[in-house]
Amino acid sequence: MEALAHVPGGGEPAESREAQLVSAVLRKDRKATAEFVSLCSDWIYPFVRYRLLPRTDVVEDLLQEVLISAWKNLPNFRGDAGLRPWVLGIARHKVEDYYRKRIREAELEDEATITSEPAIGSQIQDQIEAAADHDHVHRTLAQLPEAYGLALIWRYRDGKSLREMGRLTGKTEKAMERLLARARESFRKRWNDEQP
Repeated sequence: MEALAHVPGGGEPAESREAQLVSAVLRKDRKATAEFVSLCSDWIYPFVRYRLLPRTDVVEDLLQEVLISAWKNLPNFRGDAGLRPWVLGIARHKVEDYYRKRIREAELEDEATITSEPAIGSQIQDQIEAAADHDHVHRTLAQLPEAYGLALIWRYRDGKSLREMGRLTGKTEKAMERLLARARESFRKRWNDEQP
């Protein structure tokens, strides 16, 4: 890449190399753009994959969305915290947008299956956190309807409150409580039916 070819390996601080890279990308330097995409992909892919497990089938699509968004917003990059935190911030927002969209689209059905959150919720949380076989947890989550799996991950792994989940999806707290109740019950049944 022209902009970084003159930078001695390690002779300049990372911030300076990042500033040169960003500047070169904004000048539409193809090599710089390829380097930018490669560098950002290395940061984004594991971040997004971890947050979407077990739904790995959408990781590539979300990775592409994050890269396009980062590239389009590059003129707004100020460099205060570095390129990596800036790009991962975009990735975090895209993952949250994905969760919001999928949960918002979920149809709420059969309100009679509501189970109290504390009893089953703590049991599921303990199983998720204490399970020695994470693959089993991911397989169980993958068998759930997508909105159920995402709601459980959002609630128990990411620690979102019902109020926050409702606000982010445009649903009421009660609607989120019902969705989570069905998701917990579905998880529990699949977990118990398929113990390794």
